[in-house]
Amino acid sequence: MFCYQCEQTARVDGVAGCSSERGNCGKDAQTSDLQDLLIHAVKGVSQVNTLARSVGVGDNAASAFVMKSMFTTLTNVNFNPARFTAMINEAQEIRERVKAAYQAAAGNAAKVVTGPAAWVIPANPGELLAQAQMAGVRAGEAEVGEDIVGLRALILYGVKGVCAYAHHALMLGQESDEVYAGIDAAIDFLASNPTDVDALVGQALALGTLNLKVMGMQDAGHIAKFGSPEPSQARVTPVTGKAILVSGHDMVDLEALLKQTENTGINVYTHGEMLPAHSYPGLKKYDHLVANYGGAWQDQQTDFANFPGPILMTSNCLIEPQASYRGRIFTTGPVGWPGLRHFNDHSDFSTLIQAAKALPGFTASGEEKSITIGFGREAVLGVADVVIGAVKSGAIKHFFLVGGCDGAAQGRNYYSDFVAQTPKDTVILTLGCAKYRFNDQDLGDIGGVPRLLDMGQCNDSYSAIQVASALANAFECEVNDLPLSLIVSWFEQKAAAVLLTLLALGIKNIHLGPTLPGFVTPAVLGKLVEAFNIKAITTPEADLAAILQKAS
Repeated sequence: MFCYQCEQTARVDGVAGCSSERGNCGKDAQTSDLQDLLIHAVKGVSQVNTLARSVGVGDNAASAFVMKSMFTTLTNVNFNPARFTAMINEAQEIRERVKAAYQAAAGNAAKVVTGPAAWVIPANPGELLAQAQMAGVRAGEAEVGEDIVGLRALILYGVKGVCAYAHHALMLGQESDEVYAGIDAAIDFLASNPTDVDALVGQALALGTLNLKVMGMQDAGHIAKFGSPEPSQARVTPVTGKAILVSGHDMVDLEALLKQTENTGINVYTHGEMLPAHSYPGLKKYDHLVANYGGAWQDQQTDFANFPGPILMTSNCLIEPQASYRGRIFTTGPVGWPGLRHFNDHSDFSTLIQAAKALPGFTASGEEKSITIGFGREAVLGVADVVIGAVKSGAIKHFFLVGGCDGAAQGRNYYSDFVAQTPKDTVILTLGCAKYRFNDQDLGDIGGVPRLLDMGQCNDSYSAIQVASALANAFECEVNDLPLSLIVSWFEQKAAAVLLTLLALGIKNIHLGPTLPGFVTPAVLGKLVEAFNIKAITTPEADLAAILQKAS
């Protein structure tokens, strides 16, 4: 195996990449190789589907399969080799179905497919795994060099993030021919083994533009289904009674569980990126959605062990379940771990509910404590006049967007220290699970506007972008001219997609950390610095001083 798609990748003597029998995320070499092979198979599907679209017979169901398959290969999503083997075989069946439709529609003008689209997938598992090297992310590096491979990886990991968000949007009833076609086109581009630097950079930025549309679809889906987020108090201490904990990102799964647990006496808790559920009117109306429990994803082994009920993992980020709770954790959607009970969809959570009834739950309530959440774009723009007035009067001097993914690596205390040291005349916007580093800090307010505004999940970068655009319009300037600095914490491939979106919008001077991606070579970094002035974080003191000096 070889993998360097996330921030937790091994770094030995300056070389990034997990290449042992077990990656730092917990996936073994077999699973890693099967993920690479699934991506290779999916490339074949996207190749023929792109051709099919050119003659009017594109297959959106095939594209939806591509999205879910790519989602399963994200960091900390699926570790089940049997599931990957099944998806590889399904990919071949889908590819041949789409190929037949294309050939029938194109007739004598049909092109001969090559590469992944012509791959004959071995039925024997050993023979299949023997081909993993040709499907790996560094395949062909000896011929084209690490910079080209690094740019290809940037696109691959970006498209994985786009696929994850698009899959979430689809679960909310949002889909688009443009998005299906754009995802297939990006993967088809990768299947051609591109070597032109300008074309690679152009495709990466095109993915960023596509991801903005996808995040907008997900945003529209959430609002249509659950209403607009509104400033709310989310309890963070337990309540007496039977309990189920829901982690991941998928609000549709949560809603289904809430409906199925009504009037059962079971309380439902959120964990990690599910925290924003407490700000959606359509979700917080359920009285038995009682609190958020625990912190960010990397704390789950402690949080889950201490939780006295079953756990439902709806998407990334799953860590190897420990013996203390392995028998009471369930997965659904793209998530998987060998031996865990899995729901193919959210239509029937009865076994999860029975587990909750059999387990003790909380025998006593904790001291009531809460945090304030729910500052989506409508809530923030609803007080835009107050915010703009505060900026013009000098009451608000600067905005910091401090957010993204959290993680276990050393150096992530940078973000809590940074927020703690921001001047009292500045406002902090945050999103993603990085906020758990500082969302318990009491930062006060400026003229009634809280200094810390929690905008939601990582995909709610869309809301932050809309707020920044509205402020730029109000001040008749570009976003880059606003008193706004982006302090971004990255971890996995959704973050890569969001970063590409910011770059596609021309946003500059992003401070990125805690470390730079392993697949970004010095030459690629040089291009990003030259075009967008991306900066690696240093220390909170130095970065704050530089930002505020430039702003003054």
